[in-house]
Amino acid sequence: MSKIRFEQVSLQFQGTTHPAINHCSCEIDSAELVVILGPSGCGKTTLLKMVNRLYEPDSGKIYLGNTEIRQISATQLRRQMGYVIQKSGLFPHMSVAENIAVVPKLLGWSRGKIQSRIDELLELVKLSPTEYRHRYPSQLSGGQQQRVGIARALAGNPEVMLMDEPFGAIDAITRESLQEELSRLQRQVNKTILFVSHDVEEALHLADRILILQQGEIVQFDTPYNILTQPKNEFVHNLVGADDQVRQLSLLRVETAMSPIPPNHQPCEGQTIARYENLRQALSLILATGASMLTVLDDGKAVGVLTLESIRDAAKTGSKSA
Repeated sequence: MSKIRFEQVSLQFQGTTHPAINHCSCEIDSAELVVILGPSGCGKTTLLKMVNRLYEPDSGKIYLGNTEIRQISATQLRRQMGYVIQKSGLFPHMSVAENIAVVPKLLGWSRGKIQSRIDELLELVKLSPTEYRHRYPSQLSGGQQQRVGIARALAGNPEVMLMDEPFGAIDAITRESLQEELSRLQRQVNKTILFVSHDVEEALHLADRILILQQGEIVQFDTPYNILTQPKNEFVHNLVGADDQVRQLSLLRVETAMSPIPPNHQPCEGQTIARYENLRQALSLILATGASMLTVLDDGKAVGVLTLESIRDAAKTGSKSA
């Protein structure tokens, strides 16, 4: 069942000659992470902001579940959605705990429930409650601020999360770490997430499906694998770098190419990889360590092995189990 549905949605800003969003129709499934991808000015953030009514469409309808969002007051609608922006948007005069507590207080939660939720969310985003709950945003690194921003967006336990280039202003190493954290969180909390990005690698890594916009129109909405291997037109082909075979490895999970554990096999330190990681990561680890074989783990338990030959075979067959 779809959680968010766009029906022929259009919006043109005053004083412009072309629509920012032009007759967009699509459905986002419940618990799906959809990345909205495209070049600057294509309408990504505009489309996102229409979901929580920061912008109102000129025509068309947007549904949350079976309810047209204009039937819900803007305030009530926004309390049902988490919202994360590029520079965290934390209130500088509030502590970490006070920032996270904003929505639960508006929802009328008890003090005990709020305090428990603060600690739960800080643990979830890998920040120690005793160390961080009383700090202020100025006392946090950029990555820590974004973690608190995600915790705040989750505080009211919304079913929908809107994320507008949340990692765009962070250095590459921290950005990669936060992308991994978001993937881990999504496996735990299963929210419906709309995530705006201009970074192709980020989109391929995070998305269940990618919605590609060009000049306010949806040109392709499909899985990362299908977009990379079956781009709809030259624009999509060039945008995602469809000829990059190493990039395609990032869409194939280790578990799709692993083999059974051979007799008397002993894992070597530094030569293991989780089953849900991708073959591009596995290839990098093999090249870095010189290992002939990686041990594949599931929650710390060996469940298979992976070799360079099996990665090569998977690349040739283009398994669609990613």
